[in-house]
Amino acid sequence: MGKEKKSGGWFGWFIVLVILGVVALALGLTLRNKFHHGGGAAPVPGPPGAVTKKYGDALKIALQFFDIQKSGKLVDNEIPWRGDSALQDGKDADLDLSKGMYDAGDHMKFGFPMAYTATVLAWAILEYGDQMNAADQLEPAKDSLKWITDYLVNAHPEPNVLYIQVGDPDVDHKCWDRPEDMSEKRALIQVNASTPGTEVAAETAAAMASASLVFKSTDSTYSSLLLKHAKELFTFANEHRGSYSQNIPQVQTYYNSTGYGDELLWAASWLYHATRDRTYLDFVTGSNGETYANWGSPTWFSWDDKLPGIQVLLSRVSFFDSKVATNSESLKKYRKTAEAVMCGLLPKSPTATLSRTRNGLIWISDWNALQHPIASAFLAVIYSDYMLTSQTQKLHCDSDTFSPADLRKFAMSQMKMSYLVGYGDKYSQYVHHRGASIPSDSNTNCSTGWKWLESDEPNPNVATGALVGGPFLNESYVDSRNNSMQTEPSTYNSAVIVGLLSGLVTTSSVVTSFM
Repeated sequence: MGKEKKSGGWFGWFIVLVILGVVALALGLTLRNKFHHGGGAAPVPGPPGAVTKKYGDALKIALQFFDIQKSGKLVDNEIPWRGDSALQDGKDADLDLSKGMYDAGDHMKFGFPMAYTATVLAWAILEYGDQMNAADQLEPAKDSLKWITDYLVNAHPEPNVLYIQVGDPDVDHKCWDRPEDMSEKRALIQVNASTPGTEVAAETAAAMASASLVFKSTDSTYSSLLLKHAKELFTFANEHRGSYSQNIPQVQTYYNSTGYGDELLWAASWLYHATRDRTYLDFVTGSNGETYANWGSPTWFSWDDKLPGIQVLLSRVSFFDSKVATNSESLKKYRKTAEAVMCGLLPKSPTATLSRTRNGLIWISDWNALQHPIASAFLAVIYSDYMLTSQTQKLHCDSDTFSPADLRKFAMSQMKMSYLVGYGDKYSQYVHHRGASIPSDSNTNCSTGWKWLESDEPNPNVATGALVGGPFLNESYVDSRNNSMQTEPSTYNSAVIVGLLSGLVTTSSVVTSFM
């Protein structure tokens, strides 16, 4: 009887231990899921490793769209259906504004989104130039950047004068012709001290400052020229404040600005990185930061809203320059808001945005739907590499925690390759793009080219590298030239996808100094 009692006690303790083991295992799994959602390894810190073929191929393709969009006298042109165009742009003002890039599927040169394109492309090169080089794409990227900055330098003939647009969209959009065949008058629009345009002047300053860093080690003279223009433009933007879309109402239809505060902070942030002049850092951390930074309120990175880009860029200071960042409450607020942006992107975060398609694509707008998810993914890759290089293992999103691998996984999930023209076997055949839609040997003018817009035949020329507008919320996509909402590409979309692909192209990554 006593032995039986002893045996029953041992068995009871065994059951207790089993139950405790199961509970511990369940708790461990819960904690693992709670504190490490990563489904794939983050890249290894260090010099670029092996190139991931699909991303390397896509990067090479994406960069080709910049060549397609080039205006002016083409050098070493490898696009067989493109030729010289807009050679007289700027002549009415005794300027050479023939370079630059056409905005989208038309022949307009809008300075505001073009400068943003340059800034993002420069940022991509600064963060991932070594990875671009591993994929043999660094020189094409720098060439495309310089094609824009050459134009921007010429568009800034005086400290307080900036030409911000070539072409009249009302006139331009009455034509369907190749850029090589343009004959309509190309109007010029400028901002100046009496008609200021703070956002476009500041964005152009950001482009010049970031590009000055790109060329600093290879062409110091050109780099210094860009920095000189950047400083002048920032002073102009800051001292003559006024919205360009309020002062020049005709620009509102296409690139209406919702405010210039973000561009001032964006330009000052880039000038700080380009000069290490604390005056610019004081600008973003002082009263202007209090007024314009909108700390604690995540938004969407785009040609109109630079705040998420500023928050990530200034987080770079927090991650890698503790001496500067430690005593700055404002820099802490920028980084905290950058964290909120990241938490909103991660699908398993408690604060994840619900603005997504059924399959998880960030979706904000019918028009140019891919702009926001690709731009967001670009920022996520950069932030993940900041974490990785600084050995910051966790991102806190309320009570949950995520890793650099989670951010990278999110970025990969936003890569919808079928919307990149020329990649794979299935992509848009009816891109809303004049040059692509008209045979290069056709004899058309402004009014006779419309038959090519209305044609049922696929484009005779492939707009290689174009990232089209993208899907509707229900993930449908209508491949039609007349559906500009979904099939029109843009250079600023190309800038963010080039940045994203450059961040994903190799198996290792390390953040280095811009200086």
